[in-house]
This record gives sequence, C-alpha cells and structure tokens, in this order.
Amino acid sequence: MPVYHSSFNAVDGAPQLGNMALLPVKSKTRGYAPTPADFAADDIIDEALNLFRANCLFRNFEIQGPADRVLIYLILFISDCLSKLSTTTSRNDASRTLVTLAVGSFAMPGDAGFPLNALYAPPASMVEKENLRAYMTQLRQETVSRLLDRLYSEDESKPSKWWMAFSKRKFMNKSL
Repeated sequence: MPVYHSSFNAVDGAPQLGNMALLPVKSKTRGYAPTPADFAADDIIDEALNLFRANCLFRNFEIQGPADRVLIYLILFISDCLSKLSTTTSRNDASRTLVTLAVGSFAMPGDAGFPLNALYAPPASMVEKENLRAYMTQLRQETVSRLLDRLYSEDESKPSKWWMAFSKRKFMNKSL
C-alpha cells in the first residue's frame, strides 16, 4: 500500500519558507498563511487530518514536493496532540492542553531539537525564520481547533476511540 502524498504538490509557483510550501489556510486565527480563494475546498490542514490515520502507519515517506513537508509536520503534530490526551479526557481539558501545546515554544527547522533537520532546510534569514514561526504557529492552532471538532464530534466527555487508537503510533518513527 503506498503512502498518501499531498495534493498541493501539484500547485505550481507556491511561495516557500525554507523548503516548506506556504499554502493557503482557512483559518480563524491570525498568522502568515494566505487566505484561500475557495473556502469550500479542503486546505492542507483538512488534508492532514483526512490522511493522518492512513499515513501514520508508515515508517518511510518519500517527499515529492514542498507541500509534503507541511503534511509531514502536521501529521507529526497531530500525533503529538493525541499522545497528550487519554481516553477519559474531556473536551475542555483537551482544549486547554492542546491550545497550550500549539502556542508554546517549539523547535523549528535548523534548530538543534528539530527531529527532521535532514529533510527541512533552515530559514535563510531572521525575517524568514520569524515568518516561518508565525506560519507554523497558525498551522498548529488551526489544526488543534479542527482536531478537537473531530475528536469530540460524538461525545463531549471523551474523545473518539477511532482517533485515540492511533495515539501510540509514531509516523516515520519520529515525534516532535
């Protein structure tokens, strides 16, 4: 079974920060990501959430474009979010925990603690680094918001067992 790649790799001329694609995001939070032309279409966060459960089973991932790097980062972040929760965590507790995780300090490409430095190019300048941090923070916040909607779609008192079953899986044997 092949790994699922991002459909946004086909977008020609997408701007990049480092070697990550700067993709439009349907976001309620402020950040560096551009707004999409079509709000009805899926964005990279929807794609990452849709492909998470299939892709997290793979240990290898061949990068086919800059959008795949964003997809890899989001899958690792979703995995990190799920590992912070238990099967008895209420939505309010999960929201507090995951929002703190999303806006807290995190390693970026080029930093010593970033687990995928071999696959990601560091930002070329301090301005690009700050823009990349703003973009990644916006992606993290919006991912948490949408993940909570999926985790607690049936019951506000406990997360979906169909999502929590993947909480111990490590995509590419890595974690953020």
